[in-house]
Amino acid sequence: MNDSSPVPLTFDLTNEPVPADPAASPFRVVIDPVMRARLRRALFDLIENHDQQLAEHFAAGRLALDSYKEYIEIFASSLRQTMESPEGVAYLMQSCGFDVKPEEVNLHPETRWK
Repeated sequence: MNDSSPVPLTFDLTNEPVPADPAASPFRVVIDPVMRARLRRALFDLIENHDQQLAEHFAAGRLALDSYKEYIEIFASSLRQTMESPEGVAYLMQSCGFDVKPEEVNLHPETRWK
């Protein structure tokens, strides 16, 4: 009997365990866990929205794709364009509970490393 049904595979993409305590991080990044959860949720929702929009464009015949590689390139480009826009950053901030208008977003914040 030749069973060609797909076999699910699981992949562990991390080599190191994630520290449960933010203070245990070698980078000493201490951010409110609720804020981090809100930001992760907003990013996840943004990714889902981009994926859904691309799927709808493809299904309607408005988007031609030749490969998964091309899909990933278009997907990444779409996300990059959103995150480089005041509206995209304002969406993340609003999802995290801030009342920020797109015109108030600083797209070039100074990173102050210590």
